[in-house]
Amino acid sequence: MIAIGLICAAVLCFSLLDTSAKWLGQSMNPLQVVFVRYAGSMVLVFLLINPWTHPGVLRTKKPGLQWIRSFLLLGSTALNFVALRYLQLAETISIMFAGPLLVALASGPLLGEWAGPRRLAAIGVGFIGVLVVTRPGFGGMHPAALLTVVGCFFYAFYSLSTRMLAGHDSSETTMVYSGAAGTLATLPLLPWIWETPQTPLTWVVMFVAGAMGGFGHWLLILAHRLAPATVLAPFIYSQIVWMLLLGWLVFGQLPDRWTFIGAGIVIASGLYLLYRERVRHVPEESSSARLD
Repeated sequence: MIAIGLICAAVLCFSLLDTSAKWLGQSMNPLQVVFVRYAGSMVLVFLLINPWTHPGVLRTKKPGLQWIRSFLLLGSTALNFVALRYLQLAETISIMFAGPLLVALASGPLLGEWAGPRRLAAIGVGFIGVLVVTRPGFGGMHPAALLTVVGCFFYAFYSLSTRMLAGHDSSETTMVYSGAAGTLATLPLLPWIWETPQTPLTWVVMFVAGAMGGFGHWLLILAHRLAPATVLAPFIYSQIVWMLLLGWLVFGQLPDRWTFIGAGIVIASGLYLLYRERVRHVPEESSSARLD
């Protein structure tokens, strides 16, 4: 129950991050918002995880994969923040929920975890849900939705690389590299994109954006230490509730019925994939129990 509470708190943090990014993106360059998100996260992470509190945290057995993973996350964040200037919060998260479908599809060639016919069918249905949300060619959504789709691909491969690193580096090391890569990559752009905030509220929202990114990922780590991913994953979909609520309260926006329908299809497909994953592991766990 503690782990479930932590994962729900984490997705609330990510919802507040996206809300802050959308609000800031109306008056400043989205890349500046990306820098704020990573710089704030890096400061927060460094206060909790540093070479003094966690000796050897900067050492990695897979430096190349660490940097690739970090830049995949950076690319996904940047594309999503740009898209948020034009799309509703619920629209972007509905598309991003297709990430687990892409992970399941790519796990075969990359990790040797091939999807069976039922899982492939669920993946296909999930992608139909994404098409219902975006409605390409029908003028139903801003072309910026394509940025979120590409960002979803980036995030899926970021998730796969995170799984590949799990057996080599600690989650603390991975988290430090994520913040460092995003900050170092966007820092050289500041002389061309920086716009000094004119109001105290803007400074506060910038602080919230930086803090929520780092704190949300920290809560994710704590949650996964207490419960397996198959138990926690369904609760990630609760983020749609926060995005709907914040989109309405902050921006006065509610998605149309096609977004609701498409999001429902994507979420149902993701939940079915999780169900099949648990069913697939039950025989293994039962065999282990009998052997013990």
